[in-house]
Amino acid sequence: MLFFLTRALRRLVAISAVFIILFFAFALTPYPWRWLYPLAYRHIIVQEASRAQLDPSLVAAMINVESRWRADAVSRKGARGLMQLMPATAQWIAEKTGQGAVQEEDLFSPEVNIRLGVSYLADLLTQFDNNEILALAAYNGGRGNVKTWLESGVWDGSEEHIESIPFGETRRYVLKVQAQRQIYDRIYDWSFTD
Repeated sequence: MLFFLTRALRRLVAISAVFIILFFAFALTPYPWRWLYPLAYRHIIVQEASRAQLDPSLVAAMINVESRWRADAVSRKGARGLMQLMPATAQWIAEKTGQGAVQEEDLFSPEVNIRLGVSYLADLLTQFDNNEILALAAYNGGRGNVKTWLESGVWDGSEEHIESIPFGETRRYVLKVQAQRQIYDRIYDWSFTD
C-alpha cells in the first residue's frame, strides 16, 4: 500500500512540476499575452505616434480600450472607428491641423482614424501641459468637463486622485488605458514595424 501511495505522490509531484514550468514559460514570454492584447495596424500606429512624439504603446492601449481593434466600431453616442472619434471632433481636429475635410465614413479607415485620434490626443496633451492623465480623461470625458473639474477643485488632475474623477466611465477608462499601456509596452517591440 505504501508503495502505491509513494508512486502516486511521485506522479503528482512530476505533474505539478510540468505544470509550474509551463505556467512560467507562458507567463514570462510575450507571445501568449498577445492573444489577450492584440495589435493591428502597427505601422500606422508607429508612424503617427512618432510624428506626434507619443508612445505607440499608449496609442495601442487606447485603441484596445476604445474599440477592441474593430475599425467599424460605432458607440451608442456615435463615436466611430478604432479610436472612437465623434464626427464633429474629427472634423475639428482635421481642420485645426490642416488635414482637410473629413467625412463620417472616413472615420472607419484605420489610417484616417488613427491619424486624427493621435492628433486629437496630441492637442489635448498640449492643452494640459503634457499631463497624460488629464489628456486621457479629456479624451474620454471631454476637455470642457476636465477643465471644470480642475477649476472647481473636484479633481486635482493627479494620478494619485483618479478616484475623484466624477464620471465613473472616465475614471475606469483612464485606469484601463494606463494598465494596458504597460502591457503593450512589455509585449511588443516598437523599434521596428512589420
